[in-house]
Amino acid sequence: MTSPWLPVHTDRLRLRLYEPTDHPWLLDLFGRPDVARYLLDEPWTPELATQRLAERTGRTGLDGDAGALALAVEHEGVPVGDLALWLTDRERGVAEVGWVLHPDAGGRGLATEAVRAVLDVAFGDYHLHRVAAQMDARNTASARLAERLGMHREAHLRQDWWSKGEWTDTLVYALLSTDEAARPTRPGRHSSAHQRGWTASRSSRS
Repeated sequence: MTSPWLPVHTDRLRLRLYEPTDHPWLLDLFGRPDVARYLLDEPWTPELATQRLAERTGRTGLDGDAGALALAVEHEGVPVGDLALWLTDRERGVAEVGWVLHPDAGGRGLATEAVRAVLDVAFGDYHLHRVAAQMDARNTASARLAERLGMHREAHLRQDWWSKGEWTDTLVYALLSTDEAARPTRPGRHSSAHQRGWTASRSSRS
């Protein structure tokens, strides 16, 4: 079921569900070696882009069978990033978040604005208890982003994941509904800090 509050608008961004026409820019983004460096996939081929897009178009809300939400990030009408929010424990309202922003759109705070909006959705719309983010420890840009959002660094797992021919470390960040930083910033959202429950895993490291 598609959530009625989509698309999400921020001061500069529009976060929307995926469409079949998103194939070209997704391939351009995830086909870049610099983007794929800290992700689990190798740079995408056209065939892999088709597969990954099909997966994303089926992720329209946490209340659906997939228990996942995939969003394209647009800036001034141009897609610049990819966001994902997915349940890891449906019954208890626990989820993970992941993000990828096109390098050409970096340095302007767009990624922070986009992920903040998704956290608003997680805590303000879905009333989740906990949202975590896992990332390659070498991905210092994602780590700084998580810290700017007020997420707590909970772990540095040493050589816990074999990726692309080498052992890699993982950083784990998380935010609880009771954390001050989890209070939704969009008008009309209610903090889940006063509510209990709710009505991508290392496999998608940010």
